[in-house]
Amino acid sequence: MAERDENHRKIEKIGRLHRWLLDLDARIDHSLFATRVYLGNRWDTFSVQMDRFHVAGVKRLAAEAVSEGLTLGTVGAVLALALALPAFRETSDEDWLKRSELAVTFLDRYGNKLGERGIRHNDTVPLEEFPDHLVKAVLAIEDRRFYEHLCIDFPGTLRALGANLRAQNVVQGGSSITQQLAKNLFLNNERTLERKVKEAFLATWLETRLSKKEILKLYLDRAYLGGGAFGVDAAAQYYFNKSAREVSLAESAMLAGLFKAPARFAPHINLAAARARASIVLDGLVDAGFMTEGQVFGARKNPAKPIDRRDEDTPNYYLDWAFRDVQKVVEKHLAGRIGDRVIVVRTGLDPNIQRAAEAAVEASLRQYGRDYGASQAAVVVMDPNGLVRAMVGGRDYGESQFNRAVDAQRQPGSSFKPYVYVTALMNGFTPTSIVNDAPLCIGNWCPKNYAGGYSGPVTIMQALTRSINIPAVRVAEAVGRPKIIATMRTMGVTSEIVNSRPLPLGAADLTVLEHTRAYAHFASGGKSVDSHAAIEIRTPLGEVVWRHDRDGPKPTQVIPAKVIEDMNTMLHNAVENGTGRRARIDGFNVSGKTGTTNAYRDAWFMGYTGNYVCGIWIGNDDYSPTRRMTGGSLPAMTWQKVMAYAHQGLDPLPVPGLKGVPTPRVEEPRVASNPEFPVGPRPTTLSQRSSERLQRLEQLFREAPPTAPTAVQAGRSAATSPTETNASLVNTIRGN
Repeated sequence: MAERDENHRKIEKIGRLHRWLLDLDARIDHSLFATRVYLGNRWDTFSVQMDRFHVAGVKRLAAEAVSEGLTLGTVGAVLALALALPAFRETSDEDWLKRSELAVTFLDRYGNKLGERGIRHNDTVPLEEFPDHLVKAVLAIEDRRFYEHLCIDFPGTLRALGANLRAQNVVQGGSSITQQLAKNLFLNNERTLERKVKEAFLATWLETRLSKKEILKLYLDRAYLGGGAFGVDAAAQYYFNKSAREVSLAESAMLAGLFKAPARFAPHINLAAARARASIVLDGLVDAGFMTEGQVFGARKNPAKPIDRRDEDTPNYYLDWAFRDVQKVVEKHLAGRIGDRVIVVRTGLDPNIQRAAEAAVEASLRQYGRDYGASQAAVVVMDPNGLVRAMVGGRDYGESQFNRAVDAQRQPGSSFKPYVYVTALMNGFTPTSIVNDAPLCIGNWCPKNYAGGYSGPVTIMQALTRSINIPAVRVAEAVGRPKIIATMRTMGVTSEIVNSRPLPLGAADLTVLEHTRAYAHFASGGKSVDSHAAIEIRTPLGEVVWRHDRDGPKPTQVIPAKVIEDMNTMLHNAVENGTGRRARIDGFNVSGKTGTTNAYRDAWFMGYTGNYVCGIWIGNDDYSPTRRMTGGSLPAMTWQKVMAYAHQGLDPLPVPGLKGVPTPRVEEPRVASNPEFPVGPRPTTLSQRSSERLQRLEQLFREAPPTAPTAVQAGRSAATSPTETNASLVNTIRGN
């Protein structure tokens, strides 16, 4: 009975659940039906309303075009605004108009002026004092509708596009003066759509903040016009040795022509191109209606005659790199300490070595470049502590400002092998360790020796001296390529290094500067080397605000001294008895290594004495192969010319691990010297030790108290009296 009741209750519960679900289903169906009916009625009502706007035929096409235009315009505006937002962050500084860039006057190691870099603002010439023909010349060639458009000259852009198409060359620019000023103040020269969008928005912003006269004045004062000159007044001084107030129409036309591309049209680089560009400016003056043909006739007949600065002995590659190097120092150590950002930097450049390096490169390439199929070279000379004494970034700075010593990454070939062997010596190998020079395959890669064949068991020293490939690969596999890369990082190599099987044979991209800095660790005894240009930085009033010996990184032992001594012995043997024999210098221990890459695309000689470290690369910019040029040929001979000149009159400094100096030898026949190379005696200069003593004297004189002490000074103890300072001066002179 009880069981029957329990079953009855279960059936009732199931029945109630079934009825509830049926009710829920009915409610959902009703709701969906009611919603469909409601939406259908609303749609019918909407359709009836929209029928009033129905168009057909031509009207419909116009409506569709307007609709699509509004859609695309909205999307484009949102995208453009998104791209422009980063640019507007540049204007967040309320003092953007007064903000100045770093301006540096560079001196050589002896205190003689080398040149200037950076922007030294000069807005002392009011716009009203510029000659009318100068202002008109700039407007005619850069933006003749400047006073008519808001910020972007659309008709002018179309006109420039048409002129460029007709000439099949870029003869007119499409950017307005306001756009170009926006680029100069806030952006860079990259040719991208993103930059153009930013430029347009910033130009609009400038037009709302400044008057037309203020924009034009800023443009005339801030534009770079070549030769390190920013602004028309500085350019007039540089090219014509006069103020912009005094330039003639012909000179104004030449100056106006520089705004487009100063590297191409600067008269000290290409006078013919500068005059041709000036003629185009004169055409623009007539076409714009600013002047008549009769008014410009005299300027056409008597073109401007700029000062000939082609022979100025300015180490531009060195200065370009030094400016970048000093910028890093300023941002790291001197931010906020130099208010007007104008400084004077004494560098380590030795003008005599610089001229010798430039002459040696030009002489070698002119005499043998055609035979070897080589057209370019790069040189870096530095002290073992990293102070760069000379730098050659290419044959002709006027032709190409690309610095091959700093910015070009090339494979070092066998000059890479010292990284392999120094790592091996740090991991249990010795110079007498035996490695088998026999056929070897690692996976599907089977390296070969340069000369072909195999030598059997050889020592590490023999392998490096003869630059044999297989032993270097075997040693690298034994110690591990990651350890070799770690050693390179320790030695100052910063370029990206790929861990590949051919790495031990130089399958890495390095710059001449970092490769030379790494080799400087051998000459420094294994202490860390910081490649640098600046010895000290001063304000224009002479206050020393930074000194490398005081404020720069302090050297630390990064490679064990015993390892360095063994490596110096091995690399010295490579010069005395191996592939680097052409680099020997009488009276000095020379250590170094040659390097040649596949297909003879790159040839190197990296070497050092106790006095200097020097790296040389020779090849072609387009990576085309040379005619079997090896590192032991033209690079080693050029290295020897530079370093033999640099060592004239110097006492040999010791190289760790090498004792004594080589005795004079009868040299093997060498190529005839080129008369353009300064083979004469090097001018007498101070030794490094003497230079350091004079610097110390200068510092002591600056710190010395007045000769007539005050009452307070007179009461001080003898420990702080001028007598002690005088004694210090005497000790400095004696070398104590």
